Amino acid sequence: MGPLQGVKIIELAGIGPVPLCGMMLSDMGAEVIRVDRAVGAIGGIQVERPYDVLGRGRKSIRVNLKDPEGVEVIYRLLETADALIEGFRPGVTERMGLGPEDVLARCPKIVYGRMTGWGQEGPISNIAGHDINYIALAGSLSAIGPKGGKPTPPLNLVGDFGGGGMFLFGGVLCGIIEAMKSGKGQVVDAAMVDGAAVLTAAIYGFRAQGMWDDERGNNFADGGAPFYETYECSDGKYISLGSIEPQFYAELMELGGFDAEDPVFKEQFNKDQWPRSKELMTERFLTKTRDEWCEIMQQSDICFAPVLGMGEAPYHPHNVERNAFVELDGWMQPTPAPRFNRTVQEIQGPTPVMGSDTLQVLLDTGYSESEIDSLMSKVAVAGAVE
Repeated sequence: MGPLQGVKIIELAGIGPVPLCGMMLSDMGAEVIRVDRAVGAIGGIQVERPYDVLGRGRKSIRVNLKDPEGVEVIYRLLETADALIEGFRPGVTERMGLGPEDVLARCPKIVYGRMTGWGQEGPISNIAGHDINYIALAGSLSAIGPKGGKPTPPLNLVGDFGGGGMFLFGGVLCGIIEAMKSGKGQVVDAAMVDGAAVLTAAIYGFRAQGMWDDERGNNFADGGAPFYETYECSDGKYISLGSIEPQFYAELMELGGFDAEDPVFKEQFNKDQWPRSKELMTERFLTKTRDEWCEIMQQSDICFAPVLGMGEAPYHPHNVERNAFVELDGWMQPTPAPRFNRTVQEIQGPTPVMGSDTLQVLLDTGYSESEIDSLMSKVAVAGAVE
């Protein structure tokens, strides 16, 4: 089992970053009980089982969080848990009777992980938003996109997942480690705008040194430099280059068939030459297929890789050897990361049917069958969705 075996997490079902955090905790061996809604539905784009990769490895219990008896079920679950994670707007769980003050009063060792876009306070903390908005306010989005063009959303990787779910994951683990020493829980305020800002820390450093221009497409790592760019090949597929260091750039010159003494290429960081250099590289890479360039460059130190589609990546020999992807529930998906040499991280199971574990979780929590029947009849909890 994974390194978090014995850790128990209660996840109030949500979208985006909270499910990612729950998936990662489960992948690392934690028991994650996802509280799905007994009535109503979660907003946003919903991915149905079995296609919901982020929902894998959980137990699912359906609870009516608007019913006092349903709220009491959550408290009973928390009495034996290490952490709770939720992704509601500020104040919502407080109105449910499940806010951090109430929870910590009753369960003082709980780590209460809160995931929002804007944070728990601030002049816009209660308004709606999505990944694109959070990374826009953080300054991250302004740096992404083509020269002379508009900012380009980098999927929802920077806000929802990088600046959101992964920061919640790390924050909850930090809280659990501290609680083991102090015996006291605390609140983790994870905000996507904060996480997205932290992800740009190195860029802020480059900017402070005069190494980064606020104009998009004019820097060494934003597509401005010819040696850190993607190029189309003769078959319409693409390759990626990241030859920043001089020794790697020299190898690019050699294996790419470029004249390193040509003034266009000789001064690697001369931005005046970058447009023409990029033109010549574009022409050169169009002379061969992607596979032909892989034969020439893949085993070199150019810092090279083919640009693979999501249908291709699971079958690349490197990913196959590392078992980086697995087919589960009939769908290809990434395997857990990071890896450990002694405790084995693994997917604990496919995405559950909502409410499929309601009965067993309640029995394990100490409810009698008659108590469960009463809760079911009042729709304080519910079983599996048919």
